[in-house]
Amino acid sequence: MTQSGLPYFSEAKIAEVLEWEPLIDTIEAAMASFSAGEVAQPVRQMVPVPGHDAIIAAMPAVGEAMAVKVVTLYHDNAGTDLPTHQAVILVFDKTNGSPLATLDGRLITEMRTAAGSAAAARKCAVSEPEIVTIMGNGVQARAHVEALAAVRSWRELRLWSRNPDTGAAVADELGATFLADAEQAIRDADIVACTTSATEPILSGGWLKPGAFVASVGWNGAEGCELDDAAMANCVLVESVDAARDQAGDIRASGCDIFAEVGEIYAGTKTVPAGATVIYDSIGIAIMDVAAAKLAYDLLTAGE
Repeated sequence: MTQSGLPYFSEAKIAEVLEWEPLIDTIEAAMASFSAGEVAQPVRQMVPVPGHDAIIAAMPAVGEAMAVKVVTLYHDNAGTDLPTHQAVILVFDKTNGSPLATLDGRLITEMRTAAGSAAAARKCAVSEPEIVTIMGNGVQARAHVEALAAVRSWRELRLWSRNPDTGAAVADELGATFLADAEQAIRDADIVACTTSATEPILSGGWLKPGAFVASVGWNGAEGCELDDAAMANCVLVESVDAARDQAGDIRASGCDIFAEVGEIYAGTKTVPAGATVIYDSIGIAIMDVAAAKLAYDLLTAGE
């Protein structure tokens, strides 16, 4: 395949084919495969961008498919026309190493992150939640409402944000009740999604309802935290123990025990204790991008 003949699939094209339910199933299967030792993948390689509050990262993985994501994170893009996360994913033919296509990676990153939370909630959260709380008002806040709705129905949707004006507007958009007090937003919630850019804890474990499910996806580097030590004292699940110990601020700051990788839960090799409060601490790993990109590629090229 010459470079001039390598197809490129835009975000708009990917949005036409990538849907929540098959993506959630794909992410669950990929995580089970990862925890079974069937995936070759290094810990994400990150390089700071001199002169900017930014990084560029490389995320290769080989499982059922083979691909590499190159992603940039520019914090200063927040509030501008440019997304904070921008990425491309290069998919290869696993049988012979030939490049198959380049895919825009922004939407894939957005959706695979929320799909990971939804897969964990489907397995670990109560089957009929009364209250779901979203912490944050950005891309992942919106994506988590959509992804969680694919696996659970609820009576009440709440939203909290550090920016009350923006948070109230997003809550209206999502059909949620905006609560300016974080503790009030968390109390009695069955499912909580923390999707912020906070570097200091915004959620206290003392606020959590026993048996609640919490997804923390607002990764802010190896030192940033969304959850306090009391929250991290619960049943903690991660995507990769090695990656979490290296790059998850919540894990590193609390020094907490990790109960299992989510892939072990999906495969049934480990079981969450009945009634446990579950913390799914997500930083995102490469096989999630690879699996999602391959799903999108297969859908985009079906029938060719």
